[in-house]
Formats: sequence, C-alpha cells, structure tokens
Amino acid sequence: MPKSNEGHKQNQKLPIAKEEDVEYNAEFADEEDMEAGQRAEQADARQQS
Repeated sequence: MPKSNEGHKQNQKLPIAKEEDVEYNAEFADEEDMEAGQRAEQADARQQS
C-alpha cells in the first residue's frame, strides 16, 4: 500500500492572521478568556516587532 502525503502537509508554513473574525463579549468572558486575550495581545506584539 503506498504511503500517504498527509505528513508533508504538517511541514508547510501557515499564514499568520493579523485579524480574525471572532466575536468577543466581556459580559460572557471568564478568567480563562481574559488570560487568552492577554496572550493573544502579547503574541500580536511579538509578531509586529
């Protein structure tokens, strides 16, 4: 049986999304959401520098 090429897809570089279509509502945010938001802001800052 021939090998699949699926493993090669993992080595491809993915595009970096600067803006994502995600709706955030602070009213429904919990502590984990707040931490994730802070990590996302820090990651964005690293990508821009």
